[in-house]
Amino acid sequence: MKKQNIYKLSTCALMTALMCVLGPMSIPIGPIPVSLTNFTIFLAVYLLGMRDGTISYIVYLLLGAVGLPVFSGYQGGMAKIAGPTGGYLASFILTALIAGFIIERFHAHTIIMILGMIVAMLAAYLFGTAWFVLQMQCDIWYALTTCVLPFVLVDVVKILVVTALGKTIRNALAKADLLTIQKGVI
Repeated sequence: MKKQNIYKLSTCALMTALMCVLGPMSIPIGPIPVSLTNFTIFLAVYLLGMRDGTISYIVYLLLGAVGLPVFSGYQGGMAKIAGPTGGYLASFILTALIAGFIIERFHAHTIIMILGMIVAMLAAYLFGTAWFVLQMQCDIWYALTTCVLPFVLVDVVKILVVTALGKTIRNALAKADLLTIQKGVI
């Protein structure tokens, strides 16, 4: 196995582990708590790229699906994924793909990366809120005030922190020859 492949596997595993540690930490403010799951997803795609960052999240999601308590509030299992807030967990795959795609192509353009992560978060809001409305049989305004509006500012702050932190970590990994950064490609 090539040295670069070992590093990729190791960094994917480390990002999944980071998701498992930070994802369960949450502040309950209603049916959907504030958690660091989307923070670690953005960090994963920032550092690993679209493919490997998304794989890291999918592994995290599978670990939670089999019952490990890695979701917010130290919960796990298929009931959490199939429940009213499970749409957000599922939609984070799309979030990772969108954010990863934008970050890979525009990693030298901070504003475009930030906008890409915001668009990716909006996709999660859209899908997760639609899932919530269907599961709870509630109106869209209730879903928005419960599932989206309380999180917008916090999620923007997470995106800004990931942008600053990710750049620092990414440069350190590149200096250590653990990450190859080419023009337009991670």
